[in-house]
Amino acid sequence: MSEAAGGRVFFSNVRRSLEEEDEIRLVSVGVDIGSATSHLVFSRIVMERQDSRYVVSLREVVHESEVLLTPYADDLSIDAAALGRFIDRQYVLAGIDPLVIDTGALILTGVAVRRANARAIGELFAAQAGRFVSVSAGDALETTLAAFGSGAAARSIRDAARVMNIDIGGGTSKISLCAAGEVVDLTAVDIGARIVCFDDAGRVARIEAAGQRFADEIGLTLAVGAVPDAEGLQRMIARMAERLFEIVRLPAAELAPEARALLRLAPLANDGAPDCLCFSGGVSEYIYGLQSRSFNDLGAPLALAVLQRLERWGPAIVRPEQGLRATVVGASQYTIQVSGSTIYVAPQAVLPLKNVAVITPDLPLAADVLDAAEIAAAVQTALLRFDLQHGEQPVALCYRWQDSATFARIDAFCRGVAAGLAALLAQGQPLILVGDGDIGGLIGIHCEEELRLANAIVSIDGINLKTFDFIDIGALLDTSGAVPVVIKSLVFPGSAAVGWHPERAAA
Repeated sequence: MSEAAGGRVFFSNVRRSLEEEDEIRLVSVGVDIGSATSHLVFSRIVMERQDSRYVVSLREVVHESEVLLTPYADDLSIDAAALGRFIDRQYVLAGIDPLVIDTGALILTGVAVRRANARAIGELFAAQAGRFVSVSAGDALETTLAAFGSGAAARSIRDAARVMNIDIGGGTSKISLCAAGEVVDLTAVDIGARIVCFDDAGRVARIEAAGQRFADEIGLTLAVGAVPDAEGLQRMIARMAERLFEIVRLPAAELAPEARALLRLAPLANDGAPDCLCFSGGVSEYIYGLQSRSFNDLGAPLALAVLQRLERWGPAIVRPEQGLRATVVGASQYTIQVSGSTIYVAPQAVLPLKNVAVITPDLPLAADVLDAAEIAAAVQTALLRFDLQHGEQPVALCYRWQDSATFARIDAFCRGVAAGLAALLAQGQPLILVGDGDIGGLIGIHCEEELRLANAIVSIDGINLKTFDFIDIGALLDTSGAVPVVIKSLVFPGSAAVGWHPERAAA
């Protein structure tokens, strides 16, 4: 799985050794606000100790919510009040108090995330959804969640096969290739069932940018309030299926410009056909004959057009473990690991922290004697590179400790880091350090007792991060003294433009 996909969940101990705990039980929620539908899944997760690590031994879905057609206001923004009432009702129906939620994810997906009020809705529902729920909405994360929630990743292990999952939703289609339990390639495109929507009389009620693009490509006139030409609409749907077929089958160099313009991520390598295909998302309900009702969109005819083309391709078409709910199940039960290492948090009230930018400076940690000035310079260079040097927001510094952890080496490291982050610390930001080893506790204690830092300190370990990651660090779990950490890509994309462009992806 690409690190850029994000959404990984880790736990790191703070109050007592997890080696003394044989089992950790968590209540998890996944909330999906999508282009077409919104729904929740509540799960119980049991983690058992194996040596010094914990692994998930049981994932149990305890309640699947009703499915709501995502409500939009007249200005095409998401109706937050209606969603709020829906979310509240689902907790009541599940018989679960939001305060007992340990972990999970709230994701705005597809076209929904591009609405003007998407950020406000995400923050509103994150507060409502429980003690620690991550708000994540990137295309790569959504694609990865669908791959895991649909069971494609698990099937790639079970069948020793290359499994492609195609998740067709209301606004976008997410395509992932899984092998040996990992997502090895992925992309997302602006093809979905609700890029054009209709009223009960067949008049156009809403047109997304991608819908207008397809209409223009085949010469179809679409206008809100007008009934489109039926034959032209069928040709448009056929073109949508053709473009999706190109994207899942052809190498990047062979894609037509019109297909490339629909990409929201880099194209697939497509260096060989998968062994089998499975479908998830709302349109999959039609592909597998689970739904016949029309929702005044392109879902049913799009499913037929896609299926006709992919059936002739060659790879076997198999059923997913989850279809409509694949993304939210993936969000609710995503990969979890536990570190048995110690961490240091003071004061504990500093948690939770959300959407903290990560820097991974090139720290000179290999020498026997560490140079605090060189460490400080490396930290400042990393801050400048990403315009984080002003101290206006907290930053998590990821380091990879090397060799021994003597007092002198730890002291030089801590002093160098504090000097490099001086501008942030002067603004009252917490000192947030994330290591991949097992000395987070020692580092945190040293910063407080030897450096006498007045700032809050969060020093966690057993976690690998990359620049461009963002992390949420949750409040302590009462049952285990663990701290959940969700690693994700940028939550809200800065552009609503249709189409993937290499220069934007590299920015």
